Amino acid sequence: MDKKRCLFCDEVATAEKKGAYERYQGCNCAPQSYYQLHADSGEALSRLSYQEKRRLFPQVSGYIRELTDCGEAVSLNGDEVMAIGSSPRIPATIEEKGGRLLQYLYRHASAPGDPVIIGKLAGSYNLTYSNNLQEMVYLIEKLKEEGSLIREGHSFRLTEQGWREAVELSGGRKLKPCSVVLPYDEALHGEWVQHVLPKLEQCGYLPDLFNCRTPDKTDRSIARLADSKLVIADLSITSAEVYYAGGYAVGLDIPVLWTIRRSVLEDRPLQTRAIRPLIWDSSEELGILVQQRLSAAGEQAVPATMQSLSD
Repeated sequence: MDKKRCLFCDEVATAEKKGAYERYQGCNCAPQSYYQLHADSGEALSRLSYQEKRRLFPQVSGYIRELTDCGEAVSLNGDEVMAIGSSPRIPATIEEKGGRLLQYLYRHASAPGDPVIIGKLAGSYNLTYSNNLQEMVYLIEKLKEEGSLIREGHSFRLTEQGWREAVELSGGRKLKPCSVVLPYDEALHGEWVQHVLPKLEQCGYLPDLFNCRTPDKTDRSIARLADSKLVIADLSITSAEVYYAGGYAVGLDIPVLWTIRRSVLEDRPLQTRAIRPLIWDSSEELGILVQQRLSAAGEQAVPATMQSLSD
């Protein structure tokens, strides 16, 4: 193993080659876990302008920290890193950044008043996607003044009010793991990130975007899929991996919601009655349809079958 400086948090990490990726462990982006960056991406990202790095890298660090804290594996290439900067999942306002801290404390506490230790504050301002420690300290003081949390040194406790706020921000409950299985296509990926994944979060799910581009990422995604409470598989582009992942989930009795673009279905009708996909014309429409389907299914206590979500 080598020592290498993390591009996103500027801390020295342990770096290990894993196929086409480099695994970074021990930096502030994933202090209790690791993340992987495509080996061909580091040089191009390091050539970005100072202004671009200052804008983008704290967001990427916060993104990695949040997902790994939720138990998700993170592997990125250069295009995926750049896309994070325009993702609607990234908090943009002071209120949204403060909400991320409340949700972090909520994930690590069992009840209001339960202390959560943040040992190294100078290495943890990415918990709020902040650009620097001063911004995070401002957020903490603001939340204290609003009565949402109590800070005593390195110990943080949510008040009853802060707990309620965190529950509301989490969709009224802690988010359930959800695998979203798409064939690799940049345009499709971007559409879903913008219009579909936020709707899943509103329904109480934490979406994990399955990547079928490389065998390494496919194998790790399949392993995480087994822990999902819901799988969404899109058939708009022919992909053996999508069918495999969806069928694998069905075999594990995980609910599967199949989806397909209407124009594709008209040109290439499905040859099986076992899959009855949700048909969509635009990603905006699909986001609404998915939200409606999951809300209705939740009210009826969805059984873990493919049929229940596809009818």
